[in-house]
Amino acid sequence: MININGSLMKGAILDMDGVLWKAKTPLCDLPKLFENFTKNHVKVVLATNNGTQSITEYVDKLSQFDVRLEPWQVITSPMAAAFLAKKHFPNGGPVYISGSNALSDIMKEFGFSHSEIDPQAVVAGLSLDFNYESIKKTSLMIQKGLPFIFTNPDPTYPTPEGNVPGAGTVLAALETASGVKGMLAGKPMPFLFEVAMDRMELDSEEVFVVGDRLSTDIVGGYNAGCKTVFVLTGVNTREDLDDWEPKPDLVLDKISDLFKK
Repeated sequence: MININGSLMKGAILDMDGVLWKAKTPLCDLPKLFENFTKNHVKVVLATNNGTQSITEYVDKLSQFDVRLEPWQVITSPMAAAFLAKKHFPNGGPVYISGSNALSDIMKEFGFSHSEIDPQAVVAGLSLDFNYESIKKTSLMIQKGLPFIFTNPDPTYPTPEGNVPGAGTVLAALETASGVKGMLAGKPMPFLFEVAMDRMELDSEEVFVVGDRLSTDIVGGYNAGCKTVFVLTGVNTREDLDDWEPKPDLVLDKISDLFKK
């Protein structure tokens, strides 16, 4: 187990972009990292707000880094959006979907189909093909008074080139165009953290969250009752902590520093 501020941790919820990698560039020796989690008897679930890839694609990406995880160990914001939609519409049905193929596929798994004819709600997220026509059509749907569910608020995500536009950029465009605030599904909302703890069969006091973004990873982990670990390999910097609350329980240059002796 890992000791964080005097508490022994049995589980870890890890962000991916900016924590484990930037695009296709690993941020540490990933096989060694997960080997260390296993040696220390710490269960791991990956929870990301990035909704542009499917669970299978993430598992495949990890395998390219020589890391073998099971599909149940990966949770994405489209899953959170689908669960939120299911709360409003338990029987599924037609919704207007604006986002990645991964979002469409997850919605289909939960019993929802894309439709422009009498949809029950608008469910949206980041698409790398997002353009003016997408903004126009999606915002017009929202203006019909339909519930508006959005995957996550991350304005950017880290890449080797720098921070590039993320889902929050799309969210800002849709909220501005429609005049309607979206219902958020991903971090910092509690769903992803609750599902991760349920899958690990652990309570919040036994789990820590690792992230590079203060407004989603650290706030979300704190609100979920978990210990929080902030790493400096992604979006936010050490200087950002000066006026930030809540403070993380631990600050590391990179995630592999968890296992420095």
